[in-house]
Amino acid sequence: MIETNIKKGQEYELTIESLAYGGKGIAKVNGFVVFVKNAIPGQKVRALVYRKRKGYAEARPLEVLEESPYKIEAPCEHFAYCGGCTFQQLDYEEQLNQKRRQVEELFIRQAGIEDFKVDEVIGADEIYHYRNKMEFSFSNRRWILPGEAEDANKDFALGLHVPRRYDKILDINQCFIQPELGNDILNAVKSKACELKLKPYDVKTHNGFLRHLVLRFGHNTGDVMVNLVTSYENPELIQPLADTIHEQFPQVTTIINNINTKKADIAYGEYETLLFGEPTITEKIGNLTFEISANSFFQTNTLQGEKLYKTALNGASLSGEEIVYDLYCGTGSISLFLAQEAKEVHGFEVIVSSIEDATRNAISNGITNVYFHKANLDFFFRKAAIKKDIPSPDVIVIDPPRAGMHKDMVTALPKFGAKRLVYISCNPTTQSRDIAQLLEDGYKLKKLTMVDMFPHTPHIETVGVLEKS
Repeated sequence: MIETNIKKGQEYELTIESLAYGGKGIAKVNGFVVFVKNAIPGQKVRALVYRKRKGYAEARPLEVLEESPYKIEAPCEHFAYCGGCTFQQLDYEEQLNQKRRQVEELFIRQAGIEDFKVDEVIGADEIYHYRNKMEFSFSNRRWILPGEAEDANKDFALGLHVPRRYDKILDINQCFIQPELGNDILNAVKSKACELKLKPYDVKTHNGFLRHLVLRFGHNTGDVMVNLVTSYENPELIQPLADTIHEQFPQVTTIINNINTKKADIAYGEYETLLFGEPTITEKIGNLTFEISANSFFQTNTLQGEKLYKTALNGASLSGEEIVYDLYCGTGSISLFLAQEAKEVHGFEVIVSSIEDATRNAISNGITNVYFHKANLDFFFRKAAIKKDIPSPDVIVIDPPRAGMHKDMVTALPKFGAKRLVYISCNPTTQSRDIAQLLEDGYKLKKLTMVDMFPHTPHIETVGVLEKS
């Protein structure tokens, strides 16, 4: 065991060697690991250790003694306080390099693959203004910035949560990862809500009207949805706000009011009313068109989403004769891509509304060789009778939630006899864990591609291709 004299409450000079998965800087003192918040590779910092655990410590920087060669100026005025972006101050090429290293270390450590290397890194062409969906919160508990006057107004904010504070909202003027139009709408809604004296929702007392502003953009279609989430239904209160949005922004094609009467701080409700336009917007990826409702899931980076789908499709290596399973298929976007080059695709998803969206998207795109099944994949394939109704797969595509696959699903996969697996993941930690088991069960990892869906954040998306040994 490494001996160290690192102590909680003490200050140390630390050199940041790399980034940990999640975004913290990594420094070492005589081999002992110290995770440093808000630090980037190449910096030398004076830092205060605020927590020590068996095997590691955590610290926060007090002063930068030597700056990193990868340091750039973050363009966003809110970057120092907002939790939306983690490292705008880090050169983008180095962001990609650090994410690649994190994936490689995870697969070496968890999957046991010696000298593992990521085969391909697909970076983003647009590293700002790329998100097609943003969720902002209204609050009567505005985060007060250092240097503000003591009598500054604290009673209204529209913006994003301050890290680790569920009750405090940082008032946002401009967000660099959403389209510029989104910033104009954000500020107009803020101004009009104040003018109308609409009360923001209080997450502690559960009083107030305005809860969230959700913006969705059709990157390739120009459609725009404004979703106003309120704590109760009141057309007289919400309609003047909707009318102002419609008058000032003719680009907006849909205005929705979601009503969330529950205490849970979520940006969708039990039901919705249409205030203007159509109930959905459309978006195109490749030659496919998708309907997007206020609460449906869709890849939040359209341009990178298309690259991700093409990577998965290439990994499947379809000739037109294959039966394909798409596990955790969501609203069927990947299923529809696969169906264009497969004999038949079967998508499996537990959420009924997602199945309905997927079926509607298949019909609107004229795709007839795809079938969607409601299925809880934790136990669905234990039922032999159900399996007999569905042909056996040649290729299986897996896109599970962050927690990865249920252990029984991982165990069941080799029993299908599929010659190829394409594992898409938003969490390489659980992906490498699941792939370790698949390697033991006779599969070989042929290729792993990293697609950077979210520049300036710690999120990593990977596509692994496995084949039967």
